[in-house]
Amino acid sequence: MAPGGRRGGARLLPLLLPLLLLPAAGGGCAAEGGPLEPFDALYASGVEAYYGGDFAGAARCLERALRSRRELRAARLRCRRLCRAQVRLEEPGPGTGGDLRFFGSVLRRAECVRRCEEPRLGAVSRHRAAEEVRADFQRRVPYSYLQRAYIQLNKLEEAANAAHTFFMANPEHMEIQQDLENYKTMSGKASLIDQEARQHMEDYSAGVRHYDREEYELAIELLERALQGYYSEDEDCQLMCEGPQRFEEHEHLDYKAGLYEAIADHYMQVLACKHDCVRELATRSGRISPIENFLPLHYDYLQFAYYRVGDYVKALECAKSYLLFHPDDEDVLENAGYYEGLLEGTVDPATIKPRKVRLTRALLRRHKLESHLLRVAAAGLGFAYTEPVRPACAGPAAHSSRTSSPCPSPVNPDGPRLSLTKKPMPKPDRELKEGGPLLYSDVKFVYNSQQLNGTQRVLLDNVISEEQCRELHRVASGIMLAGDGYRGKTSPHTPNERFEGATVLKALKYGYEGRVPLKSARLFYDISEKARRIVQSYFQLNSTLYFSYTHLVCRTALSGQQERRNDLSHPIHADNCLLDPEANECWKEPPAYTFRDYSALLYMNADFEGGEFIFTEMDAKTVTASIKPKCGRMISFSSGGENPHGVKAVTKGQRCAVALWFTLDPLYRELERIQADEVIAMLDQEHLGPSEMNINPKDEL
Repeated sequence: MAPGGRRGGARLLPLLLPLLLLPAAGGGCAAEGGPLEPFDALYASGVEAYYGGDFAGAARCLERALRSRRELRAARLRCRRLCRAQVRLEEPGPGTGGDLRFFGSVLRRAECVRRCEEPRLGAVSRHRAAEEVRADFQRRVPYSYLQRAYIQLNKLEEAANAAHTFFMANPEHMEIQQDLENYKTMSGKASLIDQEARQHMEDYSAGVRHYDREEYELAIELLERALQGYYSEDEDCQLMCEGPQRFEEHEHLDYKAGLYEAIADHYMQVLACKHDCVRELATRSGRISPIENFLPLHYDYLQFAYYRVGDYVKALECAKSYLLFHPDDEDVLENAGYYEGLLEGTVDPATIKPRKVRLTRALLRRHKLESHLLRVAAAGLGFAYTEPVRPACAGPAAHSSRTSSPCPSPVNPDGPRLSLTKKPMPKPDRELKEGGPLLYSDVKFVYNSQQLNGTQRVLLDNVISEEQCRELHRVASGIMLAGDGYRGKTSPHTPNERFEGATVLKALKYGYEGRVPLKSARLFYDISEKARRIVQSYFQLNSTLYFSYTHLVCRTALSGQQERRNDLSHPIHADNCLLDPEANECWKEPPAYTFRDYSALLYMNADFEGGEFIFTEMDAKTVTASIKPKCGRMISFSSGGENPHGVKAVTKGQRCAVALWFTLDPLYRELERIQADEVIAMLDQEHLGPSEMNINPKDEL
């Protein structure tokens, strides 16, 4: 279910405009009883109630939807685990009909699973939710609705926890960040609960925090619990992969694959899912990159923690467990030898064995065989699969000269050193083009990438007119709030300027309420769409470019604070990765907005001093291009580490611009933009605000 789906027509307009998150609607929320109600139906019902202003009903149905999804998973796990134990898959026999034993056991297991599930779940088809609904739950979108419903019901603690749960999977969501600060103040709660947290990851993170504070006994307790939880979660992950799969290249009715092709097609998807469990279990909510070496790290932390509390037997046991994964790790081999020396004369070290030897070796063999089969399928059957690239090593720092970590500390003179030479950027995952049509006859080309000394850059003038700049500036004056879009911070980047901002949806809301002219509020929406079209066309993108965030922002120099300024209005950064100037690297992982692909800044005025936009090398020092803002000028560029940029200090006056970030991934479309699209459609339906600006190409070049 895509957020913002249109239901209920124009009569909902007064309800839609005041809300910050506007999801799609559905049917009624039936009474509990009988087979488990499908979570997608409950979700749709909750959204229906939310649209209709029935916030108690919305909260009730959304809570039931989340509970139903958890119960569905639990029922499937229980039945698959039960039937795996009761019905063993038999090996095929020799000769004609030898495969009957195997397929017979497959049929019996399928029958077992269905017989187990149906009393609680009903027909299997009832619980096959659409992909977009599953994506909403994966992104925890129901919690964004819940927090708004709870606020209307004055349930501040529940609202805070729902917002926190949503935020943990959506750390880029600026509005939720600001809401969380408000909830903490209003409810008096300093700590919030992630209601979708995975316990093994929570225990691991807490254990590492205690370890870093040298609270080793607490660290041991939590890391041991995390270790047990990991093995349990791994088994659950494997079982959950045995569900329905997608056949994207085939319509069901036209599916012509033979028996073995069909089996291979389904099984390779199951296998890829199972192989990904290692990454899945090692990835924190809202993050893309997993914790490298995650399972072995448990043993690494534990071996030193046990050493520090004087339990040398368990220290040796954990060191040997780590060596099952990395048998040639010199540091841990040295640690193990050191522990053996401490135990000499009291315990025979040979009697101390690694933990879970059979389970660990089976896990390693399974993962290796999965990789092999997936590569075979990719080479021989055309199955699309790429083995994930392992990120850099991370773990406990070197502990002492006698007991050190497998990941050498960067301050260890004997360890690897960072290269300070400039590193080449990774090869992009798409062909980079530019020079496409600008679509509008009045838009003037100024400079391309080569002229701007970079990659995927373009400078344009006359994107909007002088009159449109003035009108947009009047809108900004009427709707902007200090710190809006910056977690409430009036000076998020420098104490010498005041930042104010507003979103498209906020402008439309103010326009509908009559606080600013509706035509002017609509202008903000229209020019941002015009900018999106130009960027998509100029860079010749083969897929749709979506908004990921749109923000009208003004920076105002504060009087009395401009003398001897040596800071920037906005420090040098990249838009989708974490810039590391010393290493000449840009790390594409959260908290960076890794889903952003292109950026644009559309300037509204020039009557200020300073405020030049600059591109730099990855050292964040060497300026490669400098751009002076003026009305109608737009700079656009790809969002990665190839384009570090910043803004020089605004030393006098106010600098205003429309900042736009775009993504090629529809999963990360801007929620407020989807809502604004709905509002525009309803305005057009009610003839309240027809646009006077044609955003369609007038004279395509």
